Amino acid sequence: MNLSSFKIIVTGAAQGMGAHFTRRLAEAGASVAAGDVKEDGLAALAEECKGLPGKVFTRKLDVANEADVGAFVDWAHGAMGGLNGLINNAGILRDGLLVKKDRTTGEITKLSKDQWDAVIGVNLTGAYLMIRDVVAKMVGTDAGPGVVVNMSSVARHGNRGQSNYTSAKAALAANTVTWSREFAPYKIRVGAVAPGMIETPMTQGMNQKARDALVTNIPVGRIGLPEDIWVAVKFVLECDYFNGRTIDVDGGLSM
Repeated sequence: MNLSSFKIIVTGAAQGMGAHFTRRLAEAGASVAAGDVKEDGLAALAEECKGLPGKVFTRKLDVANEADVGAFVDWAHGAMGGLNGLINNAGILRDGLLVKKDRTTGEITKLSKDQWDAVIGVNLTGAYLMIRDVVAKMVGTDAGPGVVVNMSSVARHGNRGQSNYTSAKAALAANTVTWSREFAPYKIRVGAVAPGMIETPMTQGMNQKARDALVTNIPVGRIGLPEDIWVAVKFVLECDYFNGRTIDVDGGLSM
């Protein structure tokens, strides 16, 4: 599919990769409905995209809220005059070891259920709600062909201190296969991109020691940039023969 033909939703669009994807799509002439809980970031994005060939529509979106997702999808369809794509990008980190013993005091701490629920709620349940309602809208309006891009992660293979994040991203990669098979009769493809260590506000908030250790283990010798991930997302959107697979874009990093 040509990028200019897209009427596409991008979640987590107020900053980082989501904002970058939105700008790139608008530069290519696509219509984009950008959603995020951070309304100030959305306002800045909308201002930044003025004058680009495509159109950018913004609205507050909490992907973990079922009613909010349904209302957003209906709004996006109306604002853009149709809907044929989704980039499931919204995500958060709440890292922590599942069980940790303090070396000095011997105190045992555990990953809280709140940390678990928050990450699963946004990164997995939110992605499920979005793809469910977007595809339902596309099928109900005979909008095919269409494309969904799920943002997984290299952490799906397992990473110390990220039980919650790993679980969500591994499930997204597995369900990319499941959903590609379920939606094939409607001419809707589903692909995934799994970033490694990427320079975004989310990763900038990581523990500095852990961040530095990860960067030193990247064979290409640098942290990734949102543009590196956009190249892969663009491929999934444009290549009509790509379906049901996950592309790792991680500089060769093995966790």
